[in-house]
Amino acid sequence: MIIFAILAVFGVIAAGRSVRVVQQFEQGIVFRFGRVQSPLRGAGLTMIGPVGDRMQEVNMQIIARAVPAQDGITKDNVTVRVDAVVYYRVVDPVKATVNMQNYLFAAS
Repeated sequence: MIIFAILAVFGVIAAGRSVRVVQQFEQGIVFRFGRVQSPLRGAGLTMIGPVGDRMQEVNMQIIARAVPAQDGITKDNVTVRVDAVVYYRVVDPVKATVNMQNYLFAAS
């Protein structure tokens, strides 16, 4: 009886670790023992392996980042202050995750 209770607890823990939810604006990349698994996970409920798999979600929305203002002097000695906004989005989530350590920092 105790063995069945222990197995039931382990089963519930394994099921909880293997169920993930991917939001509508994200893509899920599954890594099995550090290697990327081929099909990306789209929006909805998805199952992964409880032991060797981990999933990373990548935001696919257009992101706006403010560029800090820069001061400059023109040729006729007039000071100018320039600021900007950069818009970007991830096109290939595997390349953004695997090839770059932190693509959000690199884009800013």
